Amino acid sequence: MNSHSERLTLKEKIGYSVGDTASNLFFQTFMLFLLYFYTDVVGLNAAAVGTMFLVTRIWDAFNDPIMGTIADRTNTRWGKFRPYLIWASIPFGIMGVLTFTAPDLSDTGKLIYAYITYNFMMMAYTAVNVPYSALMGVITPNSLERTELSTFRFVAAFVGGLIVQAATLALVKYFGGGNEALGWQWAMACISGLAVFLFLVTFLTTKERVLPPKGQRSDFGQDLKDLLKNKPWLLIGGATVFQLLFIVMRNSSVLYYFKYYVKDQQLNLFGNVIDLSFEAFSSSFLLTGTVVTILGAILTKWFSKRLDKKNTYAGFLILSALSCSLFYLLEPQNVLMIYFLNLVFSFSLGPVSVLQWAMYTDTADYAEWKMGRRATGLIMAASLFALKLGLTLGGAVVGWILAYSGFIANQEQAPEALEGIILLMSLYPAVFGLIGGAMIVAYPLTNTMMAKIEEDLTARRLQTASD
Repeated sequence: MNSHSERLTLKEKIGYSVGDTASNLFFQTFMLFLLYFYTDVVGLNAAAVGTMFLVTRIWDAFNDPIMGTIADRTNTRWGKFRPYLIWASIPFGIMGVLTFTAPDLSDTGKLIYAYITYNFMMMAYTAVNVPYSALMGVITPNSLERTELSTFRFVAAFVGGLIVQAATLALVKYFGGGNEALGWQWAMACISGLAVFLFLVTFLTTKERVLPPKGQRSDFGQDLKDLLKNKPWLLIGGATVFQLLFIVMRNSSVLYYFKYYVKDQQLNLFGNVIDLSFEAFSSSFLLTGTVVTILGAILTKWFSKRLDKKNTYAGFLILSALSCSLFYLLEPQNVLMIYFLNLVFSFSLGPVSVLQWAMYTDTADYAEWKMGRRATGLIMAASLFALKLGLTLGGAVVGWILAYSGFIANQEQAPEALEGIILLMSLYPAVFGLIGGAMIVAYPLTNTMMAKIEEDLTARRLQTASD
């Protein structure tokens, strides 16, 4: 199991990566459509939804590290982390459908139902995604190979995003037949079924190879202390919060931006006039963005070898934020510029998303090298908490700003509400992207340092194996 020379096969790289296709079938749906579903389909107040997103994170502050600790202490013939891809994926799929169900209740009843289903949805997400993320830290001891694996993973993740962007609204329309609430429920049933199947593929095609140091005793308190002394993790964890705030605020605003500000448009492309409804406009906007994000993800290895991982992450996150900020200057009829800036924004996010998780696995190696203990599950659980905190804060801030601006669903918006929507698509999220990029400037785990850490750990493990 604790192999130092075995390289990953293409089958295993693809098998591992489709697990993130499964995760992103949900994550992208949450990021793009959940706030819209709650406000425009269920009929909840935007500020109440924003507050709900934030309140649910209180439980996650305990739930995520608990799941990481449980996974670290799990021992089965399939490994520590792989079994959860089977055990937790079915509850994950069920909760996805229930979260996107609009019950026929009073406004208070709808909000209570949203609190319950969203909380259980996030618990199921934790139960499957903490072990899935931790699996990348033990599938190979090689840092550069984990970066390549992360590229496979995020290409697959963006494929999940493509599926969501291309199919979700069409499925809603097909199954709903005019009943949007019914359409969302059946659309999520299809998405959930596919996600469960893909997690099964990941379970069947992967293997755990890296074990904790021989003789390491379980000690949650010590693991937590080690995490809080792990400077590289604190920096990438903090950057993740700001990165997700940036991405979620911007992407959660897309449907509002097109529905209420850009509206239906005509695109004159080489003399051909193309009529774009706001649904077609927003879908093509998201799809073309995801295609170039995949291209950016594929090129991550090339960039990170030449610029170093940390410089690539910081530079592209800052570039993405700057391109996002320029949306503030656009008029609804600036169709080509809307697409162009989105391509720059989206391409820049490709390397950022790939490197984020590769850098987290590097911090697990750093902890073992520096402190002599390895708690991959806890590190990835805390990392997932940072991601979900950014996701939640982003959704909450969008809901609060919409409410503060006077947003009223399914109506013509007042100038103040339109200004709020434009700012949510541009300057507000860009600030958080710039902060996230700046934090990584102090990140110490360069490619050169990781090569030394890997060499030292390999020597230690070989010495332990010979004793």
